[in-house]
Amino acid sequence: MEYGTIEREIYIDAPPEIVFEVVSSPGHLKEWWPDDAAYDTVPGSPGEIVFGDRDADGTVVGFTVVDARPPESFSFRWTHPVGEVAAPGNSLLVTFDLAPKGQGTLLRMTETGFREMGWEIAVLEEQYREHNTGWDFYLPRLAPYVARLESSR
Repeated sequence: MEYGTIEREIYIDAPPEIVFEVVSSPGHLKEWWPDDAAYDTVPGSPGEIVFGDRDADGTVVGFTVVDARPPESFSFRWTHPVGEVAAPGNSLLVTFDLAPKGQGTLLRMTETGFREMGWEIAVLEEQYREHNTGWDFYLPRLAPYVARLESSR
């Protein structure tokens, strides 16, 4: 198996402008992915996302915006230690590409950088599997969240 890239593609019944907002804004992000998120959507801005309870056994992860081109693309680096500058070799790169499709949006997610992390093969395989499983769990939450958001507008 190649442990280099994770790719997913989902259709969301909302325009790209709305989907972009939901995948790029910390307030929306924490409704479908991490438990908390704090960052500016300006490229180069460092921040963090939190899985679980920050004050208990939660995991705080570095998060740095790489590119934000509404409503077409949003990318970030994550998994680097909080306080370190995100770069290839200490973080993974996630890109959300959005394209209009019918009345909605086709979202393509890619996550790369696993091999560049310098992990031993067992750690590489474990991290790749965990991220694969994670995206399988979290990405399907996007469309229902957008639907709830749209119905409340």
